[in-house]
Parts: sequence; structure tokens; C-alpha cells
Amino acid sequence: MRPILWGSHSDMRRLLYMLAQFEILAICGVLLGAFWMQFGEWEVPCPLCIIQRMAMVLCALGPAMIMMEGLRERDIGLPVVLAGYGMSTLGAVVGLAASSRQLLLHIMPGDPGYGGTVMGLHLYTWAVVVFLFVLAFSGTRLLLLHSVGPQRGEGRAGTRLVLWVLGLIIAANAVAVFFEAGMHWYLPDNPTGYRLLEGP
Repeated sequence: MRPILWGSHSDMRRLLYMLAQFEILAICGVLLGAFWMQFGEWEVPCPLCIIQRMAMVLCALGPAMIMMEGLRERDIGLPVVLAGYGMSTLGAVVGLAASSRQLLLHIMPGDPGYGGTVMGLHLYTWAVVVFLFVLAFSGTRLLLLHSVGPQRGEGRAGTRLVLWVLGLIIAANAVAVFFEAGMHWYLPDNPTGYRLLEGP
């Protein structure tokens, strides 16, 4: 059965598809910034930080799933769009809960917060902004279901590049968490090193 397309405005479909690519690249940029703080500033992420990173990956996997459907040379139908942005919304809700909890842990006057700052704000504060943006973008995207994606075959090279970047970011996060946790099930609240390298 042929998936249903909503609307015939190809320019709007291209724009929304490009915005989905931008969303993925923006999230990858935030995760690269977190890597800079981790390895450039030697700030080991805490368990809540890792949960926020995983939630950002989940946010990016939603539009990535939609793009993968487009790479299969088929029209992008309503079920795929709903599943993709539903996944992004779920990731944003989980991430917002984790980042808000970390923010509230350090809300008392005089509390220096956890880790360094970027433009005066801690990374978990920026994470709140990112997850609110994802919620707003996903909600807006779902309101525009009459324009569900590009026409078949458009933007294939750019799409593959975006998906490769996301895949590398996911793999790098998996390796970093493995080095930090080692063979342990739990991380300390304020980790100071990489347990895989430190031994049991």
C-alpha cells in the first residue's frame, strides 16, 4: 500500500526536511561541546549528564529515522513522521526531567554548580534550553503534517552525511561511557576519573 502524502508544496517539504537535518546537526554540535568539556577541560560527566546525552541522542534519532525512510526511495508517510517526532518528544521529556533535576540540585544561593560554564551557564542549564527547543520544534513539526518530507530522491548525499555524523557521535558517546563506567553498573555522583583505566 502506497504511503499517503499530505500536501503538494514541495518547497515547504524541502524546508522542513532541511530543518530536521539542522536539528540533528545542532544536537551533534551540543554533544561535541560536551566532549570538549569532558576531554578539553577534563570534566568527567556525572550520571545525570550521561542521561542527558542519551536523551539528546534519542531526540536526534527521531528525525534520523524519517530521513532513513526517505533514503529508501519511498515517500515519507504519516506513521513514520509520527513515530519520529514522538521519539524526539519522548527524548526531550526524559532529558528535560534529568537536566531540571540537576539544575534544582544546585539552585541554592552560593552553590557553585557542577562543572564549568559556557557563556555563564552550566551545561545542564543549556541542556534545559536544548530540550525545550526540541519540544517546540517537534510540536510545530507535528502541526505541519501536510508537509511530511522531501520528494523522493532529494537531498540524498546531504542526508547520508548527516546520518554518518550522528552515527559517529553515538559511537563516541558509547565508548566514552564505557571507559568512564568500566565494568561497573553504577557511577559515583561526582566521578573524577575513568574506572576502566583505574581497574576494579
